[in-house]
Amino acid sequence: MSTFKTRFTETFGIQHPIMQGGMQWAAKAELVAAVANAGALGTLSALTQPTPEDLAREIQRCQGLTDRPFAVNLTLLPTLKPVPYSEYCAAIIEGGVGIVETAGSNPQEHIDVLRAHGVRVIHKCTSVRHALKAQALGVDAVSIDGFECAGHPGEDDVPGLVLIPAAAQRLSVPLIASGGFADARGLVAALALGADAISMGTRFLCTREAPVHDHVKATLVANDERSTDLILRSLRNTARVARNVISQEVRAMEARGAKFEELAHLVSGQRGRQVYATGDADFGVWSAGLVQGLIDDIPTCQALVQRIVDQARLLITQRLQGLLVE
Repeated sequence: MSTFKTRFTETFGIQHPIMQGGMQWAAKAELVAAVANAGALGTLSALTQPTPEDLAREIQRCQGLTDRPFAVNLTLLPTLKPVPYSEYCAAIIEGGVGIVETAGSNPQEHIDVLRAHGVRVIHKCTSVRHALKAQALGVDAVSIDGFECAGHPGEDDVPGLVLIPAAAQRLSVPLIASGGFADARGLVAALALGADAISMGTRFLCTREAPVHDHVKATLVANDERSTDLILRSLRNTARVARNVISQEVRAMEARGAKFEELAHLVSGQRGRQVYATGDADFGVWSAGLVQGLIDDIPTCQALVQRIVDQARLLITQRLQGLLVE
């Protein structure tokens, strides 16, 4: 079975240059193990687990489903209730996980601890300046999120077509391209732009193994590239979410100058969690990227990854090579 050899595959010991993003509420053991067994890098979401002890159990559950490497995403963000990040790190280390993806605030303290225990660290960011800072902090790779991405695209609004090569020409560590990837065309484009792998969140959300309601997956298939909203822009905490009744209400309230306290009950993560559990796509806000416009089926993770790799090889060896003339 042929694949692509890149700095990502060599650094992290992964068969294919494809990573699954650490989507909150969805990146659980059954999905992560399915991605790992398909030869890509699966990523557990640490903060989906209520406590460090729950994370330790989820790591064990994942290890019972796959013997391949997987990562844990640890997102460092200001919260109303303090998060015991050091204890989550300890659970990761004690669980024998060899790869961690950090995101959000300055990860220096946790990078030092993780790397001291032999854990390789990927840092996710949304700008070249933050990517360079992460590299200076000693990370093993950077994941760069373009404006197309689900979740938090940052405030610079730079799409991947510019952001990826801009980062690639200034970084020396491996680069993972995130935001807007769903298929072989995206993988080939990312490699051409200077990336060493792609990361997909919304696409993996729409797989058979993703632990979300079937109606959520059907909604992703039915939606197109226009079916997202940017919310919380007025608070400089922009999030890209699936367009629905709640996201439209939030945008209308922001336009009237609403404060966070007025919006909090609508943008609650617990409401988004209920969307995944019940399939009511209008119950709360939930992350989805522009890439919805490229999703038209609900495959297994194995079928999806293999299709991407096989079609990428054909794109390069047949279509692109066929365009060359002497």
